[in-house]
Amino acid sequence: MKIVRVVAAVIKDFNKKGEPIIFSTQRGYGDLKGGWEFPGGKIEDGETPKEALKREIKEELDTEILVGELIHTIEYDYPTFHLSMDCFWAEIVAGDLVLKEHDDAKWLAKTELNSVGWLPADITLVDKIRLLI
Repeated sequence: MKIVRVVAAVIKDFNKKGEPIIFSTQRGYGDLKGGWEFPGGKIEDGETPKEALKREIKEELDTEILVGELIHTIEYDYPTFHLSMDCFWAEIVAGDLVLKEHDDAKWLAKTELNSVGWLPADITLVDKIRLLI
């Protein structure tokens, strides 16, 4: 089975009440179009996962991020490929999160994390994040 190596950013901020919120995006293309995910993308040859994540967020959201620590590496078998996804904490350094490849985006509080239709690999991270924020 084909292995696809990707990275994802769990972008954390705080709402007006001071509660942590997490940025989620709705996929705008491909077989998984319409599903909700943590933004990111494929690691290119010669890139570290953190370098790939900075590049992908700049390309997809026109935003510069600071990549923090690794939260978890998700291993998930989709019908046609195996996904290996390194998921990192991230915070915005500059930019306005412009959607270039996604159909929609939402900031979700801890109690709202299950309010969107997460893609199967991404949902495995949601419970872990809920415990950490």
